[in-house]
Amino acid sequence: MEAINRLLLNVLSSNLEDSKAYYTTLFDFQVDYDSDWFVHLISSAHQLELGIIRADSDMLPAGAKPQSGGFFTTFVVSDAAAVLRIAQEKGFTVLSEPEDTFYGQRRLLLQSPEGGIIDVSSPIPDFTPGERL
Repeated sequence: MEAINRLLLNVLSSNLEDSKAYYTTLFDFQVDYDSDWFVHLISSAHQLELGIIRADSDMLPAGAKPQSGGFFTTFVVSDAAAVLRIAQEKGFTVLSEPEDTFYGQRRLLLQSPEGGIIDVSSPIPDFTPGERL
């Protein structure tokens, strides 16, 4: 078994600028590399990375080009309500406002520019596992 040294999630986007603005506005990402086919984002602590690849890029092999899109990505943050406020101010699509879940998270769902579901969750303080909210 080979050790994992780094994990980079890449999303395919039809509009790099919209996707870049979305992720850097809502989350702690800065642009580390920016080109006409790929954008690399990195968190300020350099622990988390997100890549954005232009969906029609020649860098994607013909067999790897997407037939249909969609993904479900969770970002765990300290305050989901703060992310909601920013999303609303910027006119981003909110699928559901923050709700407390039975598993101890306050969660809201957004739709990304690429069409994926962005789950933004924050831990509920003093939550006891097994406790139903």
